[in-house]
Amino acid sequence: MNETLENIFKRRSIRKFTAQPVETEKLSLLLKAGMAAPSAMNNQPWEFIVVTDPDQLEKIRKGFIFGKYNAPGAIVVCKNAKKQKRAAVERFWVQDCSAAVENILIAAVSLGLGTVWLGVHPVTKMLKTVIDIFALPEHVTPLAVIYVGYPGEVKEPRTQYTEDRVHWQTYGSQGNTKA
Repeated sequence: MNETLENIFKRRSIRKFTAQPVETEKLSLLLKAGMAAPSAMNNQPWEFIVVTDPDQLEKIRKGFIFGKYNAPGAIVVCKNAKKQKRAAVERFWVQDCSAAVENILIAAVSLGLGTVWLGVHPVTKMLKTVIDIFALPEHVTPLAVIYVGYPGEVKEPRTQYTEDRVHWQTYGSQGNTKA
């Protein structure tokens, strides 16, 4: 199996981290990976907030019911309506920013880092929490918070492939059939 597929299968949600800070160079590589994601008509609506300040991280932990993890860093993935290149594809921002999130998650594995994706959009309470913590202007909408750090737990690689969720040629056709 090639390295890319291995990293995809090794990507697991890590909820325990060591205290070791993530190097700025590695955080920059994660951001470059995020910005290498595909986007509708190359719209690139994303912006990122890198968080390493313990006080800011504590605010995130306090604001998220399911986000109390001890990661030494976080990346907040947002849409900036003013940075979008094409207003015609504005409705695709969730897909665009989600692709950036996934690139970051997989890139983290290749750098020996662990991550967990915390959803923000479209939950009103979560949106308000992130908007308040980071004083986001009205034209910036947070999609997700990604905790990042050195893993304090080991999880086995896996795929969640399930044959009965695969349809060939038309819905309801199971098995690899030819057209």
